[in-house]
Amino acid sequence: MILYPAIDLKDGNCVRLYKGEMDQATVFSDDPAAQAKSFEDAGCEWLHLVDLNGAFAGEPVNAAPVEAILKACSVPAQLGGGIRDMKTIETWINKGLARVILGTVAVEDPDLVREAARAFPGRVAVGLDARNGMVATRGWAEETDLTVTDLAKSFEDAGVAAIIYTDINRDGAMQGPNVEATAALANAVSIPVIASGGVSSLDDLRALKSSGAALNGAISGRALYDGAIDLAEALAVLK
Repeated sequence: MILYPAIDLKDGNCVRLYKGEMDQATVFSDDPAAQAKSFEDAGCEWLHLVDLNGAFAGEPVNAAPVEAILKACSVPAQLGGGIRDMKTIETWINKGLARVILGTVAVEDPDLVREAARAFPGRVAVGLDARNGMVATRGWAEETDLTVTDLAKSFEDAGVAAIIYTDINRDGAMQGPNVEATAALANAVSIPVIASGGVSSLDDLRALKSSGAALNGAISGRALYDGAIDLAEALAVLK
């Protein structure tokens, strides 16, 4: 399993939200590129970036710090938030992004996901964010009547590189991930699944690893910044 340290960007800063609420943001760093480099130097093999403002605006807002991160780091990075058309996808990949994460458009324009996955094999992931099992979009502000599993299965033939499954109620709350739902999703689809939301201890990582599903990896943010998870130990656990 891969550990994906999360760098959530709001107003140019590295922050963490509580249960997805933009007005409950804690700033952890005003230098996202330096934060990203510290994760790389510690041995992380991937970076998970989110443009929080972009998720609400529907277009990239924190492009400058993302570009600074791509210049500072050599490990691959994936980015979500406000990526909703082919031009934006192509722009980011040309700037060196390893993988784009499509969330809202996976619901509103699934054909775009398929088109992008064909155009950029292995470089398009789908972000499925759920509240009580139902997919939410537009920065988690709008809830749909789609279940995570049904939406994920609709992309099985699309060539999607990964599904990032976030339980919104667990995100930033330091209450542990939804292991059962994450494992159920991973066992229901052939697309690699990355766990996100609430990963706050080494025991959480162990639980995901021994969940009975072959998860691709886990995303953690607040716990790494707070020191609740020791990065070196986490990498060792997931190896």
